[in-house]
Formats: sequence, structure tokens, C-alpha cells
Amino acid sequence: MPASLDAPGARVLTLWQRLSPLPGGRWLFNRVLGWRVPYTGALGAQVVELAPGHAVCVLRERRGVRNHLRSIHAVALANLAELCSGTAMLTALPPGTRGIVTRLEIDFVRKGRGRLTARTDVQLPALHQATQLFPEAIISDASGAVVARARITWNVEPSAEALGADHTRESAPSPPPNEGNAIPASAPRPKSTSSTRVPR
Repeated sequence: MPASLDAPGARVLTLWQRLSPLPGGRWLFNRVLGWRVPYTGALGAQVVELAPGHAVCVLRERRGVRNHLRSIHAVALANLAELCSGTAMLTALPPGTRGIVTRLEIDFVRKGRGRLTARTDVQLPALHQATQLFPEAIISDASGAVVARARITWNVEPSAEALGADHTRESAPSPPPNEGNAIPASAPRPKSTSSTRVPR
């Protein structure tokens, strides 16, 4: 996979850790995120919690995200789910791992109105080869009722450098069991060259 797919999760998490404790820091973090990912910025959702493998995002109903039924548009819900699962996944991926979304499935349970909250928690297995992962995002309204459930397919792959390092550690020869002048117990003992004179 091309180097441009390297997961930027460490940088995102570092930015969050630096800004979120400050007055207005979460607002600034989301402005930076929206600048780096313009489509996400246009959605208007906000990351409100972020830790490795964990994300909570909020979307407030407004005219720009409504449909003709006066509820939040289905595609806006899908975008919210992708944002939440994406930030959780990126911050969970170890250094030297690449990831990209290849599929998004979503079930719309009820109309979304008011303030919606998306949550994702990810626990990664050990990554030794390219594989697929399937994080989920659950979207709820202010009453706690589930509005939508999304399942996102990620292709993840350790970089060649990371795989090379693992291979080097696994293939490194073990040190010989007997170093220095130690003699194994099973080895024949050398004959002594000294003699003892027996008095007559």
C-alpha cells in the first residue's frame, strides 16, 4: 500500500491531548480536524472524547443536515459514524500500520433529531499481516435511544519496515548453549597428561 495511507493516529491523539484540557481547546481541535479533512469539517460534528481505540462524537441538528422529513439526513448519520469509528481506529493502530476504509454498512433504526452522539470502542488483535477489521459506531439521541448502527470495514497492514523488524526478531539465531570455556556434560572428558608416581 502507498506510504500516504500511513495511519496519522499518533498525531491526532497528540493534538487532542495538548488542546483538549485548555479553555476552548476542544473547539480548536475540531477546527484543525475540519481543516485537515474538509468534508468532515463541513458536516459540523464535534469530537468530544478521544483516547486510543475510543471516540465519542456529537452532531447537533441544524438546517444544513436535515432531510425533507425534518430529521437528520441518513447520509449525515453515515458520515457521523465514519468520523467516530475512524478517529477511534486511527488512534488504536500501532506505529507503522496502514489502514483505509473499504466498506460502510449502516442500519437506520429511527429518525434522528436534536443532539446525536456516536460512540466507538476498538480492541485490536496483534497485527502480523494484512487483515480486515470491523469497528462499529452506535448513534443515539439525547434520550439514549439508538438511532443508527454502523459497521465499517477497514483494511489494515503493518508496514514493510514493521514486518521486517518482527521477522528479524523471530529469525535471530539463539546464542549457543555453551559459551566461553564451559564443557557440556555429555562431552567426553579429556585424558589427563599428568602422572602420579607410586612409591615402591
